[in-house]
Amino acid sequence: MITKPQNYKDLVVWQKGIALAKIIYRLRQSFPSAEKFGLVAQMRRAAVSIPSNLAEGQARHTTGEFIQFISHAEGSVGELDTQLILSCELRFCDHGSTAPAFELIEELRRMLNVLRRKLVARQ
Repeated sequence: MITKPQNYKDLVVWQKGIALAKIIYRLRQSFPSAEKFGLVAQMRRAAVSIPSNLAEGQARHTTGEFIQFISHAEGSVGELDTQLILSCELRFCDHGSTAPAFELIEELRRMLNVLRRKLVARQ
């Protein structure tokens, strides 16, 4: 049985979301300055949205709302994955520098899916 964490910071998935956001912020250095308000800004928003939605959902104190915010976080993971793929294809960054981000994206995708399914089953 899942015990609800007392604080969103206790969630390993939230901690990994923070780690991913930090990686995305550091990737900016390889992007052209013309992308500062384009793709870079979108990637940062999507990355920050992942742990932010988990924090807000957990803080709502209802399972239904938490599930809804987990779904928002899953959407942001997909958005960020797409933006990172595009960035690589445009050669703003390379696979070596993005590999840790792609690994965390896949891990977060799996973790969020499992968390959402367990919470739905608990309702």
